[in-house]
Amino acid sequence: MFYPMLDPKIVGEAIAEARREKNLSQEVLSGLAGIGRTHLSAIERGERKPTLETLYRIAAALDIKMSDIILKLEKRL
Repeated sequence: MFYPMLDPKIVGEAIAEARREKNLSQEVLSGLAGIGRTHLSAIERGERKPTLETLYRIAAALDIKMSDIILKLEKRL
């Protein structure tokens, strides 16, 4: 059975889009989420995959449901 891989660039694009929709800088969002700005930047560029915990923290900092980010991902697949 074939299981497609989730491209980290798609994950990063979805997070960056949600951040821009809230008019937040990476600096502000990373502070609200309790993660480093360079970590968030690497996630948005697709260089790192966020853990579920990190994704949850980012969603909470954006004041959206984690499922909203997942929906953005599914639109890109």
